[in-house]
Amino acid sequence: MAAVGSESAGSPRDQRAPRLQAAYRRSAGTARGEARRAELLERVVDDLAVNGLVDFSLRRAARAAGTTHKVLLYYFDGADDLLTQAVLQLRERRITRSLAAALQPPGPQTLADRVRGVWAALESEESRALDQAIGLTMYDPARYARLGATASERYVPALISICPPQWSEQRKREVAEMIMAAMRGFIVEWLTSGDTDGVLAGFEALARALEREEAAAT
Repeated sequence: MAAVGSESAGSPRDQRAPRLQAAYRRSAGTARGEARRAELLERVVDDLAVNGLVDFSLRRAARAAGTTHKVLLYYFDGADDLLTQAVLQLRERRITRSLAAALQPPGPQTLADRVRGVWAALESEESRALDQAIGLTMYDPARYARLGATASERYVPALISICPPQWSEQRKREVAEMIMAAMRGFIVEWLTSGDTDGVLAGFEALARALEREEAAAT
């Protein structure tokens, strides 16, 4: 997947990043520097949510942020660092939205109901970029290992939190891992085949499995 454009971390321009690292740390050490960095990152995140990861580059990010690529190199350690930080922040948005959707309907809910809410939230605008990030971790796991590792670190605890509270921690963990693996597989299937009907059928099977799991625990 051509996610990072001509100014990727391996290009001559980005090879200057190590010399700029000290400036990056110095800028992050002040409240003003942190605020400016957060502002730039938020604008890049908004761009990714709309346009996805394909053809991402420092120059594209600079246009979205209303600045220059040199300014971005002051605050970020190259294109890969900026891309990673933006994807992670976009992921936090989706996790927050997913949990809100899972817990929003009033009244008693089954685990399957809550997972349906999560799945609906996964179809939001930023899903394209986050789904493409899965492709990046598969295409170049060494380069984008952090994206894959942090996905498990963030999604599994969120899924554990919507499991029935009376379950043991081990059971919550096991079921959360199953849900995450299944939904990740559905996303990959949808990206690679475009078989929406097949993905929805698979999700319904997952929901039935969760209903049986919850019934067995009562």
